[in-house]
Amino acid sequence: MSKGSKSLKVKKSFFAGLVALMFLMGGSAQAQLLYKISGKGLDKASYIVGTYHLAPASFADSIPGLRAAFGATEQVCGEVDILETLKPENLAKMQEAQMLPEGKTLSSLLTQEQLDRLNALLREVMGMDLTNPAVAEQLDKVTPMAMETTLTLMLYMKNVAAINPADMIDSYFQREAMKEGKGVVGFETSDFQMDILYGAPLEKQVETLMCFVDNYEEQVEMADFITTAYFAQNLEQLEELNLEEQEGACASNPEDNDKLLYDRNVNWVKAMPGIMKEKPTFFAVGAFHLCGERGVLKMLEAEGYKIEAVKK
Repeated sequence: MSKGSKSLKVKKSFFAGLVALMFLMGGSAQAQLLYKISGKGLDKASYIVGTYHLAPASFADSIPGLRAAFGATEQVCGEVDILETLKPENLAKMQEAQMLPEGKTLSSLLTQEQLDRLNALLREVMGMDLTNPAVAEQLDKVTPMAMETTLTLMLYMKNVAAINPADMIDSYFQREAMKEGKGVVGFETSDFQMDILYGAPLEKQVETLMCFVDNYEEQVEMADFITTAYFAQNLEQLEELNLEEQEGACASNPEDNDKLLYDRNVNWVKAMPGIMKEKPTFFAVGAFHLCGERGVLKMLEAEGYKIEAVKK
């Protein structure tokens, strides 16, 4: 399939899906992000909610039954303990992971043609590019993956929604737990997540960055689509989007998908019985981790737990 026909296919599927999601926003029996976990010897139920790293904390009030579920649990478990990530030594590691080795810059890492394409996109989203000394000072020394992350945030801020990094739903539940004196735990360490985000070889990072740059319009459409699906609280639609994204112009290979999503689901489901036995727990993880046959919900059911959608 040519690039042009693929783009047309994406646009058609995007608008058709958007019409469907507008209907869903009006009310859907499938709209569901919060689930109760019980059975298999648990004295008290635990709960799991799907989050979205660019959704505001205020969206929690739109999830039916969430306040009661949160109140019925004694600890919160997230993908990572945010207090761990905020330790000075881990903040320093994160900053180092986002920076290129001494003496390297994006301008020197990319070919002139690649640099021209990146600069064209930077001018489109922020009005300046790496030829501007102030921009170069901030962005020319970051890794390709860190540049892609920056562009993604700009994409959302310009095309999708206003973002306040200090008030996102991902960390909201842990903050609330700390206010109420509840325990907070994480499935993964800060080092593990840094490796997931920034551990790829530089050559591969360049490849994924340039695919993002060359398919920016498709990324905008997908971002809008995913955001609408999440706010409609529709896991089935999110699963369809996840599968479509895996077949898109910048699709990851199966090994990368396993590393980013499915292997982590397996590890979490192995850890959850012990966590839930210790205390009834409110789990808050990315909504994509709940989706599909290889998602956390189906895997917990296969382990013998009862999974119920919380309606109110």
